[in-house]
Amino acid sequence: MPNASEERTTRAVIREGASTVAVATAAVVVIAVAMTVVVAAVVVSGGVRAGAAPRVADLVWDELADCESGGDWRADTGNGFYGGLQIQPPTWAESGGLHFADRPDHANRREQTTVGEEIVRQQGWEAWPSCARQLGLLG
Repeated sequence: MPNASEERTTRAVIREGASTVAVATAAVVVIAVAMTVVVAAVVVSGGVRAGAAPRVADLVWDELADCESGGDWRADTGNGFYGGLQIQPPTWAESGGLHFADRPDHANRREQTTVGEEIVRQQGWEAWPSCARQLGLLG
């Protein structure tokens, strides 16, 4: 039985998953419940405040990549966007991608989704307006 803190986190992850993945199944909910919660420290006026940000489920990244690039994590179609999530090089660099590779299509799936997490933190799902709307990630 989870403690009260874990229970609140689990409910928040399920709500987030339910609002972002319209085609959720029982198996997906189980995956969402098992997701890791990342705790970030933010410096505010000389103090430190901790805030929890749930990670995006792998299923969401796979669905987004299917929409953006046909699920091709090595996509380089010549349109100036690269990888499964179709990220432009400046966005890749600004979001820490150069830690992994020079361009998204040269990074593996996990590295691309790690950078995707940062892009969502900075820009929200608006970074992928058409596909995010299609997947129910935007209103």
